[in-house]
Amino acid sequence: MKTMLKLEEVGLFVGSLYLFSQLSFAWWWFPLLLLTPDVGMLGYLINSRMGAWTYNVMHHRLVGIVILLLGSYINNNAVTLAGVILLAHISFDRILGYGLKYEDSFHHTHLGTIKNTPSHL
Repeated sequence: MKTMLKLEEVGLFVGSLYLFSQLSFAWWWFPLLLLTPDVGMLGYLINSRMGAWTYNVMHHRLVGIVILLLGSYINNNAVTLAGVILLAHISFDRILGYGLKYEDSFHHTHLGTIKNTPSHL
């Protein structure tokens, strides 16, 4: 089952690359911005409950879809780019096994327990 889920995420990541290719941005923007949604981890500086909430908002596919559609609707490539980057980042994270967080620990996700991460998170 994990292989099927990862293949699905690879497909979504490739789809995000395609959507990015339809925008008028240079390709170097994609890798530069790919990790920016991880600013959601800053909530962990407060506590694990806030960290889980901020992380999950920045890693929820519906948020990415809404931003992408809003950018398309208002014909704003920068907003559309933000949605594409969110969707690509979410898929990239899920390929690596990082899922939405439970409030008890950064390591406890909807995909299981994350191993090999610093213990202070």
